[in-house]
Amino acid sequence: MKIKLALAAAAIAAIGTCNTSFAQTKWDLPNAYPTSNYHTENLIQFASDVDKATGGKLKITVHANAALFKAPEIKRAVQGGQAQIGEILLVNYQNEWQIFGTDGLPFLADSYDSAMKLYKAQKPVLDKKLGEQGMFVLYSVPWPPQGIYTKKPLATAADLKGVKWRAYSPATARIAELVGAQPVTVQAAELSQAMATGVIESYMSSGSTGYDTKTYEHIKYWYDTQAWLPKNAVLVNKAAFDALDKATQAAVLKAGADAEVRGWAASKAENARTIDLLKKNGMNILPPPAALTADMKKVGDTMLKEWLDKAGPEGKGVIEAFQK
Repeated sequence: MKIKLALAAAAIAAIGTCNTSFAQTKWDLPNAYPTSNYHTENLIQFASDVDKATGGKLKITVHANAALFKAPEIKRAVQGGQAQIGEILLVNYQNEWQIFGTDGLPFLADSYDSAMKLYKAQKPVLDKKLGEQGMFVLYSVPWPPQGIYTKKPLATAADLKGVKWRAYSPATARIAELVGAQPVTVQAAELSQAMATGVIESYMSSGSTGYDTKTYEHIKYWYDTQAWLPKNAVLVNKAAFDALDKATQAAVLKAGADAEVRGWAASKAENARTIDLLKKNGMNILPPPAALTADMKKVGDTMLKEWLDKAGPEGKGVIEAFQK
């Protein structure tokens, strides 16, 4: 009897240990932006929603501001299982596969509605490609429309000739080449220092990035070109996801769907909020002169043609689906 009781106690203890271990499943979620950024705030809310929905079974820790992995390393970390989930800027990976750079093509999708339409056209091929790499897109959220930050007023694209221009993706580097600027690779976490030390004098980004990095302390002009709305995507390692029980999987998918809706709304609100804050901090918010718009449209047309040549039938299919 004593032996039976001892075995029963051991079995109960083992079950308890397994349950405790399972309840403490932990995922790391790296991203490249400060905790004050709306993308990061959305990730933190997503992690909290998963925690609540699973009763603490799955704990997701958000590692903000490139603290765990630098921006260009995050995709590989998720793919290789060093992180179970992570947020990337899709255009950063255009050199790997052209479709990643679709929403970085200037003046192709220049509003939130057209950005959503492009996302829907892009997603089937994104899902296929990432599936082959052992991942999937949980959700995606755009940055606000992109404008040009510059230290001096601009009349035409020729005014950017020789300017030290921040490049953070193949597309932004190519824009620099086409307008005669000097591309300098600078990631988001290094942007403030790059401006302070004169490494860059101009760049294209949203009002959100400009406010987060206190660009107004170094640069005083922002032209609201609404050139494109690049998207962040939250990628999940499929093996890590498959290891979860069905209820936890459902909770992750539901929290991701909610985060996508919340994120698009937050992006729109952030656009208005940060442009207002940039103005209050001395930034000149200007519409682009007609000649600058015409010049940048030519840049966009050139880049779309180049992109289609590289992207092949897959890319052509995405653009045709978008333009229907």
